[in-house]
Amino acid sequence: MLYIVLLFETKLVFVGYDTGMFHVKHSVFFCEIWIFLWKYSPKCAILSITHPVCARYGKERNPGMVIVRVRYDSFMAKIIAISNQKGGVGKTTTAVNLAACLAEFGMSVLLVDIDPQGNATSGLGVEKNREAANTYRLLIGESSVKDAITPTAFPGLFIIPSTVDLAGAEAELLSADNREYILRDALAEVKDRYDYIIIDCPPSLNVLVLNGLCAADSMICPLQCEFYALEGLSQLLETVEMVQTRLNDTLSFGGILFTMFDGRTRLSAQVIQNVQKTLNEHIFRTVIPRSVRLSEAPSYGEPITKYDSRSAGAEAYRNFAREILAGDGKRVRSRKKKLFR
Repeated sequence: MLYIVLLFETKLVFVGYDTGMFHVKHSVFFCEIWIFLWKYSPKCAILSITHPVCARYGKERNPGMVIVRVRYDSFMAKIIAISNQKGGVGKTTTAVNLAACLAEFGMSVLLVDIDPQGNATSGLGVEKNREAANTYRLLIGESSVKDAITPTAFPGLFIIPSTVDLAGAEAELLSADNREYILRDALAEVKDRYDYIIIDCPPSLNVLVLNGLCAADSMICPLQCEFYALEGLSQLLETVEMVQTRLNDTLSFGGILFTMFDGRTRLSAQVIQNVQKTLNEHIFRTVIPRSVRLSEAPSYGEPITKYDSRSAGAEAYRNFAREILAGDGKRVRSRKKKLFR
């Protein structure tokens, strides 16, 4: 049950996502407020879902507010799968740093690691505990999604970690009913808790990837700025089309993100030009540069925004996160407190 505040106005002032910080009895309460347009008689109203303490605070500030309690079902996280069947193109780097940048901008983010290598897990400094709840135990039904969610050291960012056991999940899921939808059904229980759910897919086209694509609303394809990276792109797009036709008709192709761009070579620029000419797909404006700092950050269990906040890689991923937010009609903002010190 959530508290809803209705502010009746003669005209619509703002519709979107906002974060409020309220001082109540000398304490600071952070609350996440989702604002939607609500039609009420001939007037427009601003509908805000807010923390009950903040609702009482607002009532004190504006006695004209009408506060009601209802069950809220319509707000759900956007689920983005980061996928490319080719390895070494920056999928995990993109998943980890996109999630970290969205959290830095005030979003509540869940990162789901469905790669048996578990690089996204270690990249956020989370231990790969084979005995604890993880994606493997989640997919085979031994743990719930709520038990599998693990907080990270970074505010607003949570993860469902992976272990090497996940490599055997495909064989165990062969006889399972609706095996492509196990992850989708599990995440449905927590979609209303987050703004974004990022899925880090393995470099293949197996049942794990199909679970990620069937659970996702959108798929983003990182593409290395090298010739070999182009070879598997058409096959990946065909797979996406197959998933859209047979398994998940709500899946959209979010776009191509160029990674490992080296401005000193002609090849990187030529790859981008070739893709722009031949593919009628969305291509993100942001280009991720080749960076030693990006390569070093995972060994310290930190996203680039913590490891080297002012590096070119950090700024590139922040710009990429801004593109995602702008495309979803959400405001870019920073948290009141610094995320990384």
